[in-house]
Amino acid sequence: MSMTNGVRALVRRTHEERVLSALRAHGALSRGELAAKVGLSRTTLSEITASLLQRGAIVVADTDAAVREGSGRPAERLALDPGAGQVIGVDFGHRRVHIAVADASHNVIASGLEEYANGTPWDERLAIAFKLVERLSQETGVHYGALQAVGIGVPGPYTGTSSVSPAVSWKNQLMPHGVDAAFEGRFDAPVFVDNNTRLAALAEASNRPDVVDNLVYLRLSDGVGGGLVVSGRLVTGTKGFAGELGHIMVDPNGSMCRCGKRGCLETVASAPAILAACRDRGVSVETIADLGLEVAKSNPAVDVVLRDVGTAIGRVLGAAAMTLNPREIVLGGEIVRIAPVLVEQAASTIRYELYPIPTDEPLVVRAAQLDDSDGALGAIAAIFHQSPLLAGYPEPSASGDHDQPQRSAQ
Repeated sequence: MSMTNGVRALVRRTHEERVLSALRAHGALSRGELAAKVGLSRTTLSEITASLLQRGAIVVADTDAAVREGSGRPAERLALDPGAGQVIGVDFGHRRVHIAVADASHNVIASGLEEYANGTPWDERLAIAFKLVERLSQETGVHYGALQAVGIGVPGPYTGTSSVSPAVSWKNQLMPHGVDAAFEGRFDAPVFVDNNTRLAALAEASNRPDVVDNLVYLRLSDGVGGGLVVSGRLVTGTKGFAGELGHIMVDPNGSMCRCGKRGCLETVASAPAILAACRDRGVSVETIADLGLEVAKSNPAVDVVLRDVGTAIGRVLGAAAMTLNPREIVLGGEIVRIAPVLVEQAASTIRYELYPIPTDEPLVVRAAQLDDSDGALGAIAAIFHQSPLLAGYPEPSASGDHDQPQRSAQ
C-alpha cells in the first residue's frame, strides 16, 4: 500500500510540475489552454489546479472575457502566485544559517540570516532555521504551499545526495545528521544536501554571462572550504571530499583543527583564526567589523597578520593551480571584502608558485562577486539545474521515493 501511495504521490507531483512549468513559460492560461499544453485530461487537470489553488501555488489572475469570442461564460485564467516560494536554499555555516527563497521564475523573493554559537547542536540549528523560514513568510508574505524542493548546504564533506548520512565523521566536529529528513518532514518536499562551500562555488561560477570551465574557489568564513570546477563540471569527488582545501596542512606544528589534524589552513585563515592572530599582536578585535576598522586605519600589526595569512592561502592555492591549471581562482567570504590585501598577497604568492608555467592567458585571482548568501543561492541553482556546470550532478529526491527515478525540480 505504501508503495502504491508513493507512486500516486510521484505522479501527482509530476503533473503539478508540468502545470507550474507551463504557467511559468506562458503566463496566465485558461484551464482549456493548460490542458492542451500539458497533455492532461480536463478531469485530471481540474484536480491538479484545485489543489494548487487551495495551497496558494497559483491564483485566478483574470478571465478571458476581453479576448473571448461568442456569448459563452468567460473562463478563468490561472497564473503563478508571485508570493509562492518554489525553492528554499539553505546555507548552514558553523555560526549562522542563511536562507533564500526563489519563486517560479527563479528570482529570490525573500532571504535572511540568523546567527548561533559555534558548536550549537544540530537540532537547535534546525529549530533556528525553521523559525527563520517562518519569519521570512511573516515579513515578506511569501508562502510555501507550492514548494517544489529544498537545497541545503552543510559544512564539511558530504556525499552530494539526499537522505543519507555524511560521508565521514570528523573528530571534534558536529556533523549534520538528519538535516534532510527534518526538512522533508517539515515541508513535504524533496531535499538535496551537499557541501555549502561547493554550492557557493557553483553560485560564483554560474552567476555570470559566460561559464568558467576551470575554477578554484576558496571561502574564508567561520571555517575554510573550497569548491572545484574542472572541465566545465562542478566536482564532488568519490565521497564528497573534493575541494576541502581548508584541511590541507600549512604548519605541522600549528594549532589543532576541528578535523583532528594539526596546522590545517583553516586554523590560520578562518575568520576566528585571523581575529585571534590580531589579538595576539595586541590589536583589540572581536568581530570582522572591528577588523574592518583596523584595516581602514592601516594598522601595521593587522597588515602583517593579513599578509601572512594571504601567503599561506597562496601556497595552498598555488599547489591547486599547479595541479588543475584553472582559469580563475576566487576568494570568498565577508573577511575578504573588508581585507582586500588577502587577495593581493594570495595572488602574488600564487603567481610565484606558477612562475615556470608559460601562458598566453594569465591566471585571474579575484575576490568573489557574491556575499555570504552564495551557498544558499548555489543550492537554489542546483535544484533548478540552471547551470551547465551541473551536467550529471545529483538531483533532489524525497526519502520516500528512493525506488523511483530522480527528476528535475522544475
